[in-house]
Amino acid sequence: MKDLCIRLVGLLLLAILPISLAAAETGKDGGGFRRIVSLGPSLTESLYVLGVGGDIVGVTDRCRKPPEARLKEKVGSVVEVNVEKITSLKPDLILATSLTQPRSVEKLKKLGLPVILFPAPTSFLGLGRQFLELGRLVGKEKEALVILSGVEKEMQKIRRSLVGKKRPKVIIQAGANPLWIAPRQSFLNDFIELAGGENVGPQGTNGRFSREKVLESRPEVILITTMGLIGEKEREIWKKYPSLPAVIQDRIYIIESDRFCSPTVVSFVKTLKEIIPLIHGKG
Repeated sequence: MKDLCIRLVGLLLLAILPISLAAAETGKDGGGFRRIVSLGPSLTESLYVLGVGGDIVGVTDRCRKPPEARLKEKVGSVVEVNVEKITSLKPDLILATSLTQPRSVEKLKKLGLPVILFPAPTSFLGLGRQFLELGRLVGKEKEALVILSGVEKEMQKIRRSLVGKKRPKVIIQAGANPLWIAPRQSFLNDFIELAGGENVGPQGTNGRFSREKVLESRPEVILITTMGLIGEKEREIWKKYPSLPAVIQDRIYIIESDRFCSPTVVSFVKTLKEIIPLIHGKG
């Protein structure tokens, strides 16, 4: 288990970007936003966690959590957004992600609209850092710190519960054509490592992996994101390899993709608690 879960709040306070950077983009020094457009599912969910969901006026078609987010005006997908639609909502803050088309971001900025870009986190610590940045931006820093303190305590409990347990070999599959397995430099890797497993997926940041390499790595647990019907199809494909430890032990599981691919720092911990018994068994 990585030590990053031990002093999460302290580390975040040291690593956080100065709020003055956001102030330079928005003209506001934290808070005061009443018309927010969120272009990322995890950002949208985080805004609700921070208690400012009522200030959201526009979201993408992938912003589905909490259920109230589905009722907000849709401004496009997480990649392609409708600039005219966003402009019509008269936002005083636009939260973009690294998936948002750069040309759309530039167009919004040229129109004089305040856009803050949140790059995709690459670790659990990055998720926490982003959550605190967001909290400071919308004037909810104290609330964010309280939530992160609770997350830290939960992570300490998880860490203690895993002491002395064997680390099963695990892969997370998040794509089928081509096959995409969570690489060891990704926040998906942290799901495995912090749950007390060993990621036997690809090194580095590239998740492209052949089925032959998966067979060579001999995972004992395979976690597949839903991907609709493709998830069930992939499970049946893996079952065609009877010598695979995950098949022998009947430990191939399907997890809701949004839980894996668009987590907040809070939902990360909830998902972590759900996959620990899948990795270690319920005993």
